[in-house]
Amino acid sequence: MLPVLPVLASPRRQELLRLMWDEERCAGDLHAAMPDITFGAVSLQLKALADAGLVTVRVEGRFRYYRARREALGPVGQELERLWATALWRLKIHAELRQARRGPRPGAARGARATAGASPDPAAPITRAGRSRKGRS
Repeated sequence: MLPVLPVLASPRRQELLRLMWDEERCAGDLHAAMPDITFGAVSLQLKALADAGLVTVRVEGRFRYYRARREALGPVGQELERLWATALWRLKIHAELRQARRGPRPGAARGARATAGASPDPAAPITRAGRSRKGRS
């Protein structure tokens, strides 16, 4: 069994734990709630939580169902519940997940053509060198 606090240091694991805190969820449902990462990445995070004894795993056919073990967290679980109830937590976890994301960002421009000639301010005129004149005297 792994120590609890290092396992909870990952914002993804914290979010997975929150998603299965009140009800048992299958791995596919948990992945659907976190579409910015692969199913394999979700699976690795779930394994880390299970290895630490923070979740129980039930196998039914080819599906795995996960449930948080609240008693394994003790007072840390109560603190997590308090944090999860605030809007600031949702903002924090969103920012941390975005920061930890690897690969291309959703909605990011693809290729040089999408950004060619783009100016930081659409209202600013473009010079021949491609630089904006806005803010110059």
